[in-house]
Formats: sequence, structure tokens, C-alpha cells
Amino acid sequence: MKNEPVVCYLFTSFDEHSSLKNFIINYKNYKSGINHKLVICFKLFKNHEIKELKNFLINLEYTSFIDPITINDFDFGSYKRVAEKYPQNQILFLNSHSYPICENWLLKLINYSNDNTLIGTSASNESILDSIILKKKYKIISHIFKKVYLKKRFQVFPNPHIRTSSFLLYGEKFLDYMNNKKIVSKQDTWEIESGKNSLFNHFKDNNYNVYIINSDGNKFEEKDWKLSETYNYFKQSKSIISDKHTRKYEALDDSDKFLSRMKVWG
Repeated sequence: MKNEPVVCYLFTSFDEHSSLKNFIINYKNYKSGINHKLVICFKLFKNHEIKELKNFLINLEYTSFIDPITINDFDFGSYKRVAEKYPQNQILFLNSHSYPICENWLLKLINYSNDNTLIGTSASNESILDSIILKKKYKIISHIFKKVYLKKRFQVFPNPHIRTSSFLLYGEKFLDYMNNKKIVSKQDTWEIESGKNSLFNHFKDNNYNVYIINSDGNKFEEKDWKLSETYNYFKQSKSIISDKHTRKYEALDDSDKFLSRMKVWG
């Protein structure tokens, strides 16, 4: 019998309490469709702070994971330690700003998941190199250096990758990928999401099936990712998981949505 899936929601000391509240509200409002273990990971909190936060979690069935590390190694450091605890489970990793927004949200993801898959709820072709803009002329040397430095680590557009605000993967598979990776800066996290050795590129190169699943319960391979309508494409009305960037897109007017689509999909 397979181990039940784990939903790992990460909440850090850098986040507003409203993020935790929004997750709880939506987690309760939308049925997951399948039995699972909810793990709430608390990162960089003191004991008395965690005790206060748990007041928000009354009447919620969950397991707490208090991250023992006292330095900030970002989301992926915590995910790694959760995966060490649940290596034989499929884990849906959710960052602090993410929450489900459709019925049977977990079941729709699990339906396509096995030992040889990486499942995402959204993806992008955006390249971080397009975001490096020269703001002051006297900084042109540092600008060129930064551009050259990043080009060694990131592809130019199109740069297909799974967005890591939420993704589903077996714990042991994630640990294999994270082996010997040091996370000491924000750039390290960018490389995991969209660098040349990103989560997506690693599993694609190892012949895994990589799918985006939308709220209709349909799967999409890389060539059709944007058609899933889960991220920055038309109304973006078929997301399974909402995060701060999907909500940002929804708040744009039509002209700005067009510009955002061009940046993400070309």
C-alpha cells in the first residue's frame, strides 16, 4: 500500500499572518478529493511565536514541522528537510502565498503522478535575463558583469520551467535533486526554479514526464503549457493553486495583461 500524499504548506517569519489565514480558509473551503497528511512547516519562528500562530489552526487537522535551522536557506531548504521526513510520500509543496482554489485540487494532481513524474500547477517560459535592466548609466560595468554572470546560469528566452510556488514530487526524488545544493542567496533559489540546472531541466533530462495540470483535470506537456490557462494566459481561469503572481496578473487591466503574457510566453 502506497503512503498517503503529503501537503506541505510553508509559513515563515517573513510572512504576514494574512497568508496563513488565507491558506486555512481556502484549504477548508475546497475539498482535496483524496486522503492526505497536511504538514504545516514553521520557519524561523521562536517557540512563543509558534504557540501564538497555532491559535489560528484550531479545528484544523494537521501535523506541525518546526524547521530546526536558524539561518534563512529559503523555501527549498525547508522543503528538503520535510522531504527527509517523508521520502516515500508524494509531497505537494506550497509556499506561503499559495492556496487551493478548486474542488478536488489534490486528486487532480495525484491522478497523473507516479514515480517518474514531476507535476506542476503552472509554468513559464520567462527568462530572468530579461529582467536585468540598466537603471543608471554609471553602473554600466556592473550591469554588464551581472548580465554575463547570469547568462552562465540561465537560458535566454524561451526558458521553460515549472513554477515552484507549488509542485508535486516524491520526497526521495526531490532529495536526489537537492543533493549537495547550497542555498545561501535568492539567486540560488532562482536557479532551482529557472536556471540551467532547474528542477524542471533536471527531471526532463532524466526522462521524467513533466506535466502541468489545470482545474479541468487535464494534463499539459511542455509544448502546450500556456494552453492550460493556469498562468498569465488570457483569463488564467483554470488554476488549481493561487499564488501571489497569479493574483497579480488577475488584477491587471487588459493592456498590462497583454504585456505580461508576452513576457512569459512570447
